[in-house]
Amino acid sequence: MKPRAVCTVAVSALRRRPMLGIAVGVGALAACRLSMPGAAMRLLQVTPSLLPAPSRALHGLSHYRSQSTLSGLFSLSTADSAMASLNPPQAAPKWTHTPEEVLKLTKDAIAEYRALEDRVAALKPEECNFDSVFLALAHGENKFNAVAEPLSFYQNVSTSKELRDASNEAEVIVRDFGVESSMRIDVFRAKQAAEKNIKASGKKLSAEEQRLVDKMILDGTRAGLALPDAEREKLTQLKKELSQTCLEFSKNFNEENGVVSFTLEELKGVPADVISGYTKRTEGDKEVYDVTFKTPDVFPLFKFAENPETRRKAYEGFENRLAINAPIMSKFLDLRRQIAKLLGYPTWADYITEVKMVKSAKNVKEFLTDLEQKLRPVGLKDRETLLALKKREHDEKGLPFDGEFYLWDYRYYDRKFIEESLNLDDQLVKEYFPVSVVVPAILEIYQNLLGVKFVEIKGETWHPEVQQFAVWEKDAKDESGFVGYCYLDLFPRASKYSHAAVWPLLPGYDKEDGSRSYPLTAMVANLAKPTPQKPALMRHDDVVTFFHEMGHVFHGLLSKTKFARFHGTSVAGDFVEAPSQMLENWCFEPKVLERMSSHYETKKPLDAELIDKIIKSRYVNVGLFYLRQLFFANFDLKVHTDQEPADYTKLWNEMRENISLVKGGNLGAGQGSFNHIAGGYDAGYYGYTYSLVFAADMYATVFKQDPLDPARGRRYREKILLPGGSRDEIDSLKDFLGREPNSEAFIQELFGQSASNL
Repeated sequence: MKPRAVCTVAVSALRRRPMLGIAVGVGALAACRLSMPGAAMRLLQVTPSLLPAPSRALHGLSHYRSQSTLSGLFSLSTADSAMASLNPPQAAPKWTHTPEEVLKLTKDAIAEYRALEDRVAALKPEECNFDSVFLALAHGENKFNAVAEPLSFYQNVSTSKELRDASNEAEVIVRDFGVESSMRIDVFRAKQAAEKNIKASGKKLSAEEQRLVDKMILDGTRAGLALPDAEREKLTQLKKELSQTCLEFSKNFNEENGVVSFTLEELKGVPADVISGYTKRTEGDKEVYDVTFKTPDVFPLFKFAENPETRRKAYEGFENRLAINAPIMSKFLDLRRQIAKLLGYPTWADYITEVKMVKSAKNVKEFLTDLEQKLRPVGLKDRETLLALKKREHDEKGLPFDGEFYLWDYRYYDRKFIEESLNLDDQLVKEYFPVSVVVPAILEIYQNLLGVKFVEIKGETWHPEVQQFAVWEKDAKDESGFVGYCYLDLFPRASKYSHAAVWPLLPGYDKEDGSRSYPLTAMVANLAKPTPQKPALMRHDDVVTFFHEMGHVFHGLLSKTKFARFHGTSVAGDFVEAPSQMLENWCFEPKVLERMSSHYETKKPLDAELIDKIIKSRYVNVGLFYLRQLFFANFDLKVHTDQEPADYTKLWNEMRENISLVKGGNLGAGQGSFNHIAGGYDAGYYGYTYSLVFAADMYATVFKQDPLDPARGRRYREKILLPGGSRDEIDSLKDFLGREPNSEAFIQELFGQSASNL
């Protein structure tokens, strides 16, 4: 897997159930993977500045020390204080690059790696072996990542447009080089010679070393290096064009800054603390409020605005906010069709799934079809229930009722149904989850479960709200107990990545001298900020999202592999979400909910009655919820299996209505916001649901009996997190479960029954 941000929300913030659309955040400008060489696989990684401090100072560059809203919330015990005095064996990154440095460092790193490839290519066949080829290239990839990639993360978080633009330009350069590197037939021949010599010599490689050899050879085969010269040259050009087209799509996604405006009367029902966060201005003779399309702004409107016209207008604006991307999607889909044909694959989806757990596009289609058949009757019943609720409200308010249930009705009536059937008030629940309580509580739960300690440090960051931690083994006495670094960037701001994602900025691996290079992970989120009336509060679905994302953080921190390319979340794309999806279950466990809740005024935790209602709400309207996810997965699969182009706006809206059972209306080019398939999840969205099968099995089999048991946490850490992608995912699952995985727990969760063809 070409590393990328894990867990984005390119579709929507999800409510209570497993966060299918919130994760492998892909959209964070992950590589159009076909384009990347081994050295450029680990996109979006930030590293320490290579210039000495005096050189950086000459640029007059501003930087920040951590002054997060959360700073100071983590009081240190005596043991923690002792740990805080330990010095990490690896310095934390610096964040003082100028736009000029970003480009210079990138170009220098490319030149150095190209020189390494030249040396490998110049080896005589008899000189090619594991050390001179595979190990040399692996170390070169690590060095390249530590210099050139830094800097693509800035485009997601920097407040400086110049730095974001330079970061984006640097990524274009890296991607172009990635295409060049992946198509070097001379380097591939050196790999083939080395593989042949290893076999002939009888040299015994470790399992991870053999996996490195196998994967590097497979890279060349899948890159098309067996093609004739003319076709290989054409493929190179197509790859470069695809890479740049995907990057343009994702750049538009990241920098979208549209608004939709309403009067206070039109916003009736939206909580006052939410409205207080909107920008108010005068338009003619009336005051209006600008609602951005960021999750904390627009989703409360979808859930609470009583006026259906307000919801319709907001939803249509939200869906069409990235219409600029519609022709770009058409272009990259056409490029993928051409590339798949050149490589000899029936479709792009077959190319992509070849290296996934699912193995083929046919298997994906069968999985999605089987699940849709099971969900459709449930979804029809859910729709009937919510439509009746809508009719009753429209009759009571004298509003016209046309017998249809629209997309902008779903979140509103889903909430109302939960409030009425369970007497569960989403806004009341929110009052029990202040950010200042939830974040430390979740970190404490993870620390106890997985045997680590977070120690806050006041180092340099890219923004004053970012919080920085050194992570240690819980009983660390010296630097040998160091695990890595973690950064939390939790609140929205202009031009920041607009959803939720985790970036594995630095992988862990063994360096040439035998010492360890330690990992660094960063979570980027957009939690609601404090208002004049209330502190920063989290909805329960925000809590679930945060718990999920921290699962990715720990996958990045607690993996321990020899080679960087296998570290952490570098696993099959249809497995990468499973660990975090499993961990969402903790947010529906009574003792965990009690531990991480505290009313912002009374300081009391959630009572047993509220906890019971939250748990019962998890699978309410589950049919409509999952059918919506299946729409995204089916659209993704269809556009990557069709042999001819189509009107994708029409296809998007028709498939959504047919599969999700909810009527659309004049929604426009919603596919322009489907950043997953530009940012690394092409022909891969099915993986969100596919991996839930494994998540449910892992939780039911190991954790359900005692989810806070450190012994079970240690088993999870050793069997799932530690190996990363250094072995097949099915082997990690069998090791953890003690048997082959099955879908029984997943089906039981959704339908309360056994038996499945899944």
